[in-house]
Amino acid sequence: MSAGRTAAPAAGRWVFHDGDFVAAADVRLGPDLQALQYGTGVFEGIRSYAGDSGEAHLFRAHDHFTRMIGSARLLRIAIEYSAAELVDIAAELLRRNGHTGDAYLRPLAYKTALEPGVPFGVRLRGVSCALTIVSLPMGSYLPKGGISCGISSWRRIPDSSLPARAKITGAYANNALATDEATAAGYDDAIFLNQAGHVAEASTANVFVVRAGRVVTPAQDADILEGITRDSVISLLRREAAIEVERRTVLRSELYTADEIFLTGTGCEIVPVTALDGRPVGSGVPGPLTRTVMDAYDRSVRGRDPHDEQDWLTPVHATPVLL
Repeated sequence: MSAGRTAAPAAGRWVFHDGDFVAAADVRLGPDLQALQYGTGVFEGIRSYAGDSGEAHLFRAHDHFTRMIGSARLLRIAIEYSAAELVDIAAELLRRNGHTGDAYLRPLAYKTALEPGVPFGVRLRGVSCALTIVSLPMGSYLPKGGISCGISSWRRIPDSSLPARAKITGAYANNALATDEATAAGYDDAIFLNQAGHVAEASTANVFVVRAGRVVTPAQDADILEGITRDSVISLLRREAAIEVERRTVLRSELYTADEIFLTGTGCEIVPVTALDGRPVGSGVPGPLTRTVMDAYDRSVRGRDPHDEQDWLTPVHATPVLL
């Protein structure tokens, strides 16, 4: 196991499944599940953070569920709830599982079975759908002192084949191949190039590059996920450091000459890259701008920023509101 990584904790006792809160042990999904056979599911990762007052807050949950509904539309997966309703469901699940500290939610919408009269085959029409949401306690799982990355020999799947803007379950085999290659070589994570040979993203995170006080990140046409943490960081850099992030094509060589590199994602949060392909990034330690972003992000997600005017936090109230 790579440095700083630990086994994921067990999910909570309760899950939201097929329209109701049920015991996790009672959920049964068969081996003929269409999503299992063909990767026809979409998902999100959403974090909840404990504030100093002890009150937990979901971070940008409405934005995550909005993106998930869009991903589901691509695969003709019917989600019967609005983003606002899904936020309420997520908060209720956290309450039922007693996850008052830092936690993680995994909503998954997926194809289940062929409807009566639909012939066998790989298809999106004529297949029933389901929605399941689980929650589990989760703090930071990558070392804040920095990680090492390697440029993957696997290329990012292009938008013309499978859109990266949608979090499609089957697409993550691409990510798994890159991560496996990187960890086998002794790195903590992989950085993808796209089909044109330009920087795309890390295995499950967006990439930011700092050089001579300027910050760049690959543009959407680099076959990247439109990261919600990426968007948060762009806003925080504007406010905290008066820096406008450039969204453009990023060359591989720019990574090797960078002063700082950091990754952003719901799971990894903000993590410095201190070594790339066996070369130190900058001085080989987290740089000043990276540390500024990490601090600003932590204050924001925990409700410690009195100047934060963003509508990013949803309180997880102590009193249940049953749906």
